[in-house]
Amino acid sequence: MKNLAEKRGLTLAAKRRLTGVAFSLPAILGMAVFFLIPFAITIYYSFTNSIASGTFVGLDNYASVLGSSTFRLAALNTLKFNAIAVPLIMVISLFIALVLHKKLKGFSFFRAAFIFPLVLPTASVILFFQIIFSDSGAVNAVLRLLGIPVSNWLNSPNAFIVLVVLYIWKNCGYNIILFLAALNSVPRDIYESVELDGGRGSTVLFRITLPLITPSIFFIFVISIINSFKSFREAYILCGSMPHRSIYMLQHFMNNNFANMNYQRLSVGAILVFLVIFAIVLVTLRVRDRIGDHEL
Repeated sequence: MKNLAEKRGLTLAAKRRLTGVAFSLPAILGMAVFFLIPFAITIYYSFTNSIASGTFVGLDNYASVLGSSTFRLAALNTLKFNAIAVPLIMVISLFIALVLHKKLKGFSFFRAAFIFPLVLPTASVILFFQIIFSDSGAVNAVLRLLGIPVSNWLNSPNAFIVLVVLYIWKNCGYNIILFLAALNSVPRDIYESVELDGGRGSTVLFRITLPLITPSIFFIFVISIINSFKSFREAYILCGSMPHRSIYMLQHFMNNNFANMNYQRLSVGAILVFLVIFAIVLVTLRVRDRIGDHEL
């Protein structure tokens, strides 16, 4: 009887495993077809001299790309953009979320207003920014009224400022939603206990709120980095495939190589971007784990 029960248990466990595999198979196949196999092909192309011959050239393509002044410019601009735009959007979205969390008058309106850019078509957003920052746009009109020299915003180093503003305006609402969800998950009893002990203002923020939402902060940080690499779409529509050198990003480099059918350089650029994002996410997770252990 005992052996029979064990066999039935094993059979039931096997059926459950097969059921799990059956339900997971479509997702696994989709990931393999659309992500894993293309990524493997990309790695293969990065070590060959051309698609036609497929001759192995080792790290020659990597040396060529890393030695390219165009790639170095794109990499430097991308790192600069991430170093400035991501911390800014984190601070701004957290501040707005803290204000909205207090549920002041007009809370619903402002929450909807910050989410609104997420649902706008990219083309209409770019058209709006072109109207604002064109030579005869609203910003230059205000500068003329104030007697300040105007600027060619979209074809000068100031294009970098425009792109940062566009990224923050477009993605801030998403971060605010995530921060509000994190803030709402903090038990109200904790705040009441701290208030009874005399805790106020910055003490509550830095000793209670921020430590409790630390996992969400790291998650939003990773999402912000990923979204920053997606800002190429806006930059491309705003200034074209060859924008001012201040906003020539890695995505421009890869897009132009794709247009020129230089798949080897494109593959190398894609792999290097993947390695950079992977390294940033890995370091972020390690820091999160250490802070979590310290807090415990």
